[in-house]
Amino acid sequence: MLVIAGLGNPGPRYARNRHNIGFMAADAIARRHSFSPWSKKFKAEIAEGTIAGEKVLLLKPMTFMNLSGESVGEAMRFYKLTPADLVVIHDELDLGAGRVRLKTGGGNGGHNGLKSIDAHCGKDYRRLRLGIGHPGPKEMVNGHVLGDFSRADGEWLDPLLDAIADDAGLLVEGHNDRFLNRLVRALEKAPALPDEETPSPPKKPAGKSHIHQARDHKPKAVPQSGPMADMLKKLFGQRED
Repeated sequence: MLVIAGLGNPGPRYARNRHNIGFMAADAIARRHSFSPWSKKFKAEIAEGTIAGEKVLLLKPMTFMNLSGESVGEAMRFYKLTPADLVVIHDELDLGAGRVRLKTGGGNGGHNGLKSIDAHCGKDYRRLRLGIGHPGPKEMVNGHVLGDFSRADGEWLDPLLDAIADDAGLLVEGHNDRFLNRLVRALEKAPALPDEETPSPPKKPAGKSHIHQARDHKPKAVPQSGPMADMLKKLFGQRED
């Protein structure tokens, strides 16, 4: 049996938050593979089904993010599972929006949901990290992760969630590299992500071309002798040196 835990915060207020991308992925898997209706157990919403011939428990902790381990740990102990039987899907600030990574073990990167799961379940479980981008200044982080995905984000978010659901069988079977490659291919077909766009060349200041033209234009030489020169001297009082 495999437990796939998608992380997020419960309630409609948080439903479209970047922090809830783990919930979104769990929902996508449940829909695609005709899992049972969501029910409440282990301080979570759970759904049961079969993927690639293996029984899978989808779990969305209802404890709020910081206490995710209480829920996941309870389910793991009930079924007598080890960290090798757990996959956690979560948002990742340190990856650009739409970037993905999959690894076993490692640090929590300051993610409070992972910190809690590490404390209750150990660290040697698979983590599917879904990039949401970093806003920059530290004081903007909380608002960023608890902010909703924009409509433009749907251009990469929807294909990513679809690919996770479509190729969940590879994840269940432990074909980590193949699973990750499928996600990357799905994202490559999506419109260019913001940090991949080629910046437009800087615009020239208004009127610059006219300035260059004016500088390149040389005034006609004033005649120094002849009838025209004599006339100018009379008009403007010029004298010869």
